[in-house]
Amino acid sequence: MHNPGNATPERFPAQGRFADGAQFIAGRSRKGTSGRTHAVVDPATGQEVHTYALAGTDDVDAAVAAAREAFPAWAGATPGERSDALHRFAAVVAERAEDFARAESLQCGKPLKLSREFDVPGTIDNIAFFAGAARHLQGQSAGEYSGDHTSYVRREPIGVVGSIAPWNYPLQMAAWKILPAIAAGNTVVLKPAELTPLTSLLFARAATDAGIPDGVINIVTGTGKEAGEHLVGHPDVAMTSFTGSTAVGRRVAEIATATVKRIHLELGGKAPFVVFDDADLDAAVNGAVAGALINTGQDCTAATRAYVQRPLYEAFVERTAALMETVRLGDPFAPGTDLGPLISHAQRDRVAGFVDRARACARVVTGGEAPEGELKHGAYYRPTLIADAPQDSEVVQSEIFGPVLVVLPFDTDDEGIALANDTPYGLAASAWSRDVYRTGRATREIKAGCVWINDHIPIISEMPHGGSKASGFGKDMSAYSFEEYTQIKHVMFDNTAVVRKDWHRTIFGDRQQPGRPTHGH
Repeated sequence: MHNPGNATPERFPAQGRFADGAQFIAGRSRKGTSGRTHAVVDPATGQEVHTYALAGTDDVDAAVAAAREAFPAWAGATPGERSDALHRFAAVVAERAEDFARAESLQCGKPLKLSREFDVPGTIDNIAFFAGAARHLQGQSAGEYSGDHTSYVRREPIGVVGSIAPWNYPLQMAAWKILPAIAAGNTVVLKPAELTPLTSLLFARAATDAGIPDGVINIVTGTGKEAGEHLVGHPDVAMTSFTGSTAVGRRVAEIATATVKRIHLELGGKAPFVVFDDADLDAAVNGAVAGALINTGQDCTAATRAYVQRPLYEAFVERTAALMETVRLGDPFAPGTDLGPLISHAQRDRVAGFVDRARACARVVTGGEAPEGELKHGAYYRPTLIADAPQDSEVVQSEIFGPVLVVLPFDTDDEGIALANDTPYGLAASAWSRDVYRTGRATREIKAGCVWINDHIPIISEMPHGGSKASGFGKDMSAYSFEEYTQIKHVMFDNTAVVRKDWHRTIFGDRQQPGRPTHGH
């Protein structure tokens, strides 16, 4: 089934590319076989923009079979050949950048300026990085570590990787899953979120048009319960990479562990934003508002808990609230829009529930409501600042995933760092101070996969992204990601040509081998 929906060609210029279905298997688009359909909805208007047939288990099987068939040739390609293919891939995506940006904003509700300036160029940069990194899959250099042998380490691709990407950054997350895997010689079956499949499908098509062989990248668009679980548990899938909530991550781990496959999990976050009393207050306020509201707060590294040392606390709350009130909600495609809607009305209602329950124990300084007027049909929610919530309250401890920042005071440096660490999560954090010793301590003692100093949110392709504790394990981006997507093999050569080695005494004692010299030529 294909229903083009209500999107105009200006908002959705790539619409015609989805007529053949929302599955991409062995280099071709096709329709799903589950017998059920799903609608992509523009969260800014609540209108359906594309309806497609969902993938069933047969589609997953077909995609895995295609990936398995493509694996030997792709794994056997030289690093230079894979690198060249990725360079061509980057060029194709760059040529189609506006199509990607508009499709991303349409399905997610994020402002077009965010898609144009962050999501799409960041993805192109990721492709370019891994095009170079594909040539640098070295292991430990050769050496005679035992004295009698030469050892070296090979990095080899694992096989078929089954990846699941979330809806908040569907294009970038597809790239983070696919690129290191294929640069290392693996093949991939990616299941995007059924809410936001459009840019993942455009991404796979661009790869094929760039000359990456059929079956190296496959997309199955279905529900997590049916397509996702079948992919994770598939016996021909050698590894699972998942980005999403901690709760779903536990289920993914349970299924993957049953088949003894490698797992990479990038899960939830509740990033602390620690402001010491010598910080540049204006910089911290601007950083907090931007870090809390990027992508309407639907970012696992977003600033969610601001801990502000007592001398700056009241001024921080006042200035942050005032700055939040200047943020402009509106049509994601309008040039003046700063903040778009949440991904869905259900997500908006979930966020509103957190805020409403917090009123019993905290102060809602600004926001805390959905807008009326022309925005009421979209999944909008006003930027919200909550102050004075108890540390053990739900809004401090749980991931809200919306435009909500909670601010709490602290007195001593010890207390500030302890509070920052006092949640189950450990994905990202920031610390704000002019004192190099304070910031150095924060980088050492805050338990997170990334700690920013006097900034919050920036990422770069050369550096790893991933967390600890309930935020999961493993790294996206950077050369460190190859540790997720390669198998380490130790190779050892005997250099002595000795028939009976010294360690053979454990078996033969002092007996001579009859009829054979002890040493070779």
